[in-house]
Amino acid sequence: MLTGDIRSKVDKIWETFWTGGISNPLTIIEQISYLLFIKRIDDNQLLEEKKAQRLGTALENPTFPEDKQHLRWSRFRDNEPQAMFDLFHKEVFPFLKNELSKSATSTFAKTMADANFLIPKASLLAQAVDMVEQIPMEDRDTKGDVYEYMLGKIATAGTNGQFRTPRHIIKMMVELMKPTSDMKVCDPACGTAGFLTSTCEYLISNDENYYNTTTDIFHGYDFDTTMLRIGSMNMMMHGVENPIIEYKDSLSETNEEKEVYDLILANPPFKGSLAEDEVAPDLLATVETKKTELLFLALMLRLLKFGGRAAVIVPDGVLFGSSKAHNGIRKEIVENQYLEAVISMPSGVFKPYAGVSTAILIFTKTGSGGTDNVWFYDMKSDGYSLDDKRTKLEESDIPDIVKRFHNQNDEKDNKRTEQSFLVPKDEIKENDYDLSINRYKEIVYEEVQYDEPKVILNRVKELETSILKGIEELEGMIG
Repeated sequence: MLTGDIRSKVDKIWETFWTGGISNPLTIIEQISYLLFIKRIDDNQLLEEKKAQRLGTALENPTFPEDKQHLRWSRFRDNEPQAMFDLFHKEVFPFLKNELSKSATSTFAKTMADANFLIPKASLLAQAVDMVEQIPMEDRDTKGDVYEYMLGKIATAGTNGQFRTPRHIIKMMVELMKPTSDMKVCDPACGTAGFLTSTCEYLISNDENYYNTTTDIFHGYDFDTTMLRIGSMNMMMHGVENPIIEYKDSLSETNEEKEVYDLILANPPFKGSLAEDEVAPDLLATVETKKTELLFLALMLRLLKFGGRAAVIVPDGVLFGSSKAHNGIRKEIVENQYLEAVISMPSGVFKPYAGVSTAILIFTKTGSGGTDNVWFYDMKSDGYSLDDKRTKLEESDIPDIVKRFHNQNDEKDNKRTEQSFLVPKDEIKENDYDLSINRYKEIVYEEVQYDEPKVILNRVKELETSILKGIEELEGMIG
């Protein structure tokens, strides 16, 4: 549980980084992640040492051999600030970057090869070390919540339309898809690994076989090594030591994966545009376009096993765009796969990052069709105000969305004026595969009765007479 005291500690060190000259939120999280990792591997070795001592055996292949003992968190954390800074800069960080990145099996360690230590002064490092030391990291939930709290401080959009997906939207999508521990789950544009960590939390709460599974459940890819480090650390803080999170340009021809995953959860980049020679030819064969949001849909169809499912966030333009590519990818999903649902979200969901209107597409790869009726839902509220402040509200459509999605048989008689309803595939086909909810939703207009103009004018005159009378009374009181 993330207490107010823990929040204040994180806020304080965040402010210290800002005043110390590091203002980029991703850089701050990345630098703190290095400290969390060095503490983590030291804690792990301490546990192994205690175990070996109880058994009366020697510790095999320690992360910190005899000549590296001074690099351990438990050793250098008590140094004076300047001595700590010099040691971290000259020996600890190079050890993480050069030695562990080559020899360790940890996913995070493997991403350290191009990392940079950017904490500029001894006092800032000392305060950061002190904060990490004070936060209770033994509990998985607390560790995960601390890291998520830090990630929540990312307040600027990335490049090429990348921005962090709100945690409650991710949680909703996971609950809609109900993953199980025998699945391979992938996010091909994983960023901070929010979908993977939420899947982990869902499995811990809902799948009794989770801790016994031997399946590599969690797979994520990104071409930004900073995001790979942050995503790997996020998974580690949620109790997943070695997820398969790797550097990969998902849309390029170097990504040769095909029919691998049971479930894809993603919010791929919007508004990106790629040259044809940067895109895998088989994706262009599915949808000839430069737009990343369309190419990622084609990629998901390739990555999914037959019977595999996807829940993906797309910009509204994907739903109704009139280009050949837009129409083609929608036709592919409706005619050749099984399109199950379209959940329309209000434009404020991604504020303050962006004001773009979005929707969630849920579909299954079949290769032989299967779309019959598509379930549409018009989300009015996600539980937060739709302005830049995103203030938490009492009302939210999310519980209703999850409940209705899993009980679609009860939706068959819903009218088009309701918040959710079913649309036959043939009707979608007749509308050139337009998937925007406004194409099918019926709006009820209420007739408003207005008084006759003469009645309204008389009321204005009465008000004017009353105002003049009040002014005369005031003048009398003053005089």
